[in-house]
Amino acid sequence: MRIFSALVFSFLTVLPAQAEVKIQEVISPGGITAWLVEEPSIPFMALELRFRGGGSLDRPEKRGALNLMTGLLEEGAGDLDSRGFARAVENLAASFSYNLNSDFLSVSARFLSENRDDAVALLRSSIVDPNFNEPDIERVRGQVFAGLLSDTTDPDAIVGAAFNRMTFGDHPYATDLSGTNESVAALTREDLVNAHGDIFAKDRLYVGAVGDITPAELAILVDELLGDLPETGAPQPPAAEVTIEGGITVVDFNTPQSVALFGHTGIALEDPDYFSATILNHILGGGSFESRLMKEVREKRGLTYGVSTFLVPRDHAATYQGQVASANDRIAEAISVIRNEWSKAAEKGVTDEELRNAKTYITGAYPLRFDGNAPIARIMVGMQMIGFPIDYIATRNDKVEAVTLEDVNRVAAELLDVDGLHFVVVGKPVGLATGPLPE
Repeated sequence: MRIFSALVFSFLTVLPAQAEVKIQEVISPGGITAWLVEEPSIPFMALELRFRGGGSLDRPEKRGALNLMTGLLEEGAGDLDSRGFARAVENLAASFSYNLNSDFLSVSARFLSENRDDAVALLRSSIVDPNFNEPDIERVRGQVFAGLLSDTTDPDAIVGAAFNRMTFGDHPYATDLSGTNESVAALTREDLVNAHGDIFAKDRLYVGAVGDITPAELAILVDELLGDLPETGAPQPPAAEVTIEGGITVVDFNTPQSVALFGHTGIALEDPDYFSATILNHILGGGSFESRLMKEVREKRGLTYGVSTFLVPRDHAATYQGQVASANDRIAEAISVIRNEWSKAAEKGVTDEELRNAKTYITGAYPLRFDGNAPIARIMVGMQMIGFPIDYIATRNDKVEAVTLEDVNRVAAELLDVDGLHFVVVGKPVGLATGPLPE
């Protein structure tokens, strides 16, 4: 059975990317909404659950509680200890994973149709009835400590933490969802039980399913799996004010290469101009070797192996960020070139050729995301969380094609703020110091 399962999982990663995705809305007798792509040709299904709130729901003085709790969900549930739970999952040829970010907790499951009932019962126990045994708490707490220690010597982790502190003020986004050594050490079992109750509730639940299951069967499944959850959880955090201002911050770190994270206020996913911003980002720094920044910073001047930009539209704040690494004696020049390209795009916009090329790439790459049951399930719950209509997949590329050159250049002028661009640099950069950037 395990060999068969492995073959199924492998096959499902290469499903035709161009296949039409037909989504059905399913409402269970208990009132839970799920989106389904029915695919009976292989006796297998993928299930994706998301609970809005994520690490942002940590209670005051309990930073890291959601993260520690999430790490314990597969460490025993019901009458099974951690080894028993792992053995049960393996014997069913199933796969469960539990992941936390700042905005949601996700539960991803894959299992064979012949084991569906047992797999769902086991998954339910981990969600509804986790053990949180003290030996498991201490073991996972130790893993969190190890991760926090590793972050103190990782320039990427250091620069991200510094940027977030400066950007989000007193919002949970400003601090690591893993917590600190002090906050994690102080967490009790009661704190983890509270964290569990804060996030596992129906009022923040999104469900996506893909595979060998009918709408009627899925309706029964979701009630069996999630019907015992409380109706409401903890209140969502307020909007985060983006407080970072233009300038530069140097974090001294002994390394031959400086890492810089830069950014300013961004654009929300729900904004009507988001597709225009996506195209702009592709042209400026999100298009790999075809982007302006890669051409100017790497190809023409050899200042870096890579530079990229990315839109970061979180639930409670949106930023536009980028990252670059360069030798300590060249990072100042790299930053100067980035600022120049930022300003040029804001003032002069992009060309019609750049727009056409970006549209070709963005629309052509989109179908490649649908390369298996699990990715499709993840995309569907993401659509639900954003509030996209159920036919969004079919209409998304039309929305990209509808963006005009005037749209992109207007958004470039509104979004790109070279004076508001802040660079956080970790390393020993030559010719840079904390303060305002030179004119």
